[in-house]
Amino acid sequence: MTYIGKTFAGLACATALTTPALAETWDMPMAYSASNFHSATGAEFAECVTTGTMGEIEIVTHPGGSLFAGADIKRAIQTGQVPIGERLLSGHANENAVFGFDSVPFLSPSFDDHARLWEAAQPEIEKVLEEQNLHLLYSVPWPPQGLYFDREITSVEDMAGIKFRSYNNATARLAELTGMAPVTIEAAELSQAFATGVAESMISSGATGYDQKVWESLSHFYQVDAWLPRNYIMVNADTWEATSDASKAVIEGCAALAEYAGLYRAKEYTNFTYEGLREGGMTVTPPSEELMSGLREVGDTMTQEWLEQSGEAGQAIVDAYNQ
Repeated sequence: MTYIGKTFAGLACATALTTPALAETWDMPMAYSASNFHSATGAEFAECVTTGTMGEIEIVTHPGGSLFAGADIKRAIQTGQVPIGERLLSGHANENAVFGFDSVPFLSPSFDDHARLWEAAQPEIEKVLEEQNLHLLYSVPWPPQGLYFDREITSVEDMAGIKFRSYNNATARLAELTGMAPVTIEAAELSQAFATGVAESMISSGATGYDQKVWESLSHFYQVDAWLPRNYIMVNADTWEATSDASKAVIEGCAALAEYAGLYRAKEYTNFTYEGLREGGMTVTPPSEELMSGLREVGDTMTQEWLEQSGEAGQAIVDAYNQ
């Protein structure tokens, strides 16, 4: 067991408060593979809660979209089909543009910048989730997003016509503004999509590319550091309300530790996965000045569009972030 894993278990044992009268099983769907750092953090969180509540609540994780596809997880939690789950909230920016705050190009390109952005956005995100019968437990960012291609790209013009994997409003709009063809593909389907030519490019972290071994189909990764999207672990609000105070205390303690551990892993995993992509045979490099200049123009357009769509709530987030 890793040091972080031991810390999870230690916290769980230290906060076990009562002998449970009735055990519950909370199935927790997750969209990404079991080897992904988000899934690993979620598994430790689940173990922490199970141990800490002395089995009153046993959380069982289901990674890789095995219980619900990524796009269906949020709805499943809202409606009580499962009590808890993990989702990339920017995938639901069509419901509320505020969910896309973490996918505004070049607004917060580093971990430090993004930490300030999350601090500014968290109250509004929690408010919106509560209105949707969801309670936020913890959230962890992905590493900075880069561009993957099956060929060399030196300018935005080179991107025209390329089939581009889309996973939220921002990625679909990015494709449109650069002349690419967006194709909606969930994380669990990436390898097959690239292998069969359904997609030829994507914007994602080094972690996703490494986990999916995309070097088998793609050749170039450009470190554009466009944004840091976040995964969220949410619980059904009715389920949370019915949970005992003792168990809530354990869950909140485990969630705080998971958020810390997940952020640590995201930072450490960044350079590790870049090296892994190189070892797989990919060219991993910063973008050319011409490409970056074109992307920043696209980013300016998308920022203005997001501010218009998100209204006062979005402007308040950006204002708080820029203070």
